[in-house]
Amino acid sequence: MVLRSLVFVLALGGAAPVCAQDTNHTRLLASNCANCHGTDGRSQGGMPSLSGMAKPYIVQQMQEFKAGKRTATIMHQISKGYTDAEIDALAAYFSSLKN
Repeated sequence: MVLRSLVFVLALGGAAPVCAQDTNHTRLLASNCANCHGTDGRSQGGMPSLSGMAKPYIVQQMQEFKAGKRTATIMHQISKGYTDAEIDALAAYFSSLKN
């Protein structure tokens, strides 16, 4: 079944399907954001909502926090704990959600 799915996706010109473990890992990473940005990135105020933001914007902001180009109370420290691939996955996750 997995092979058929892979063949189908590749036939459509896409990349290999995201494995469930990757999806679960991304959701686990995203749960860390809930403390400040709300469940699924839907802020109740005080912090920006992440859900529905453009992926490139989220990546840019996280990279700026990580590089120390953008200051914050805690994001510059938190962002250093993520790899570039994890930042990309988080950005894709939050951008796919409706606000």
